[in-house]
Amino acid sequence: MNDTQPFRGPFGFSSTADEVLDGVDLTGRHAVVTGASSGIGVETARALAAAGASVTLAVRNPGAGRTAAAGIVESTGNKDVRVGELDLTDLGSVRAFADGWQGPLHVLVNNAGIMAVPERELSPEGHEIQFATNFLGHFALATGLHGALAAASGARIVSVSSNAHMFSPVIFDDLDFRIRPYDPWSAYGQSKTADVLLAVEATRRWAEDGVLANALNPGAIATGLQKHTGGLRTPVERRKTPAQGAATSVLLAASPLLEGIGGRYFEDCAEAAVVRTRPERFGGGVAPWALDAENATRLWDTATALVG
Repeated sequence: MNDTQPFRGPFGFSSTADEVLDGVDLTGRHAVVTGASSGIGVETARALAAAGASVTLAVRNPGAGRTAAAGIVESTGNKDVRVGELDLTDLGSVRAFADGWQGPLHVLVNNAGIMAVPERELSPEGHEIQFATNFLGHFALATGLHGALAAASGARIVSVSSNAHMFSPVIFDDLDFRIRPYDPWSAYGQSKTADVLLAVEATRRWAEDGVLANALNPGAIATGLQKHTGGLRTPVERRKTPAQGAATSVLLAASPLLEGIGGRYFEDCAEAAVVRTRPERFGGGVAPWALDAENATRLWDTATALVG
């Protein structure tokens, strides 16, 4: 399942999703990509479809999803691209999507997310909106689809995190900022740490079912994710195009190079180094708390209680 050598492949910062999947045949495989109507989500879905996969765009706005799906069909020639309605902040919507899935699921890309919501907001179930959207909805989706993933005999879960996980570990005693003052970036960082921990614990629990999960930082890409921040502030030389931003996602989702690897954190198409000192601004690496096995188990148990 996991050897001790960090993964270093032939791809890097500038690699694109199509380059990563060049020569990879995904015919007969089924993939779900959340948040796939824009940004790196639609590029991830397009690259998987171009390699032959049957792809479902799991989106909150079905109209936008249908527009994105039509564009993917036109550009790839793959007509097996579908749209499923999914609102990650509404656990009823998540359950309906999972219950409606039929057959095996080979790839689940937990891509959708929101960032730096300026004022504290709560989901319908009463959870801080970034934690609810970025992590809790994806947790409920993954666990709801576990049977379909196990049926695929070699499924992969891709958990899209961020280097912003460095801003905060998961604060178990105050997940929803009921006690501490709300801070948009701490809330975002906590949710992105949780996304990494999801991959760690899913691999531990489900590897025997043939299901492995990894997390990643896609890099800085100008998308709608920055609507609350006034745009990217990352230096120009460290920014990526959507095609480059989706490269690590599709590497984890479908490359044979990742066979048997799970529970790790990647960036620039390679496994990231653990950073134990204060990280450089706009730098890389992964915080120890995001890979901590005890944190991962505790978060899984906590999330299980929260989703019911």
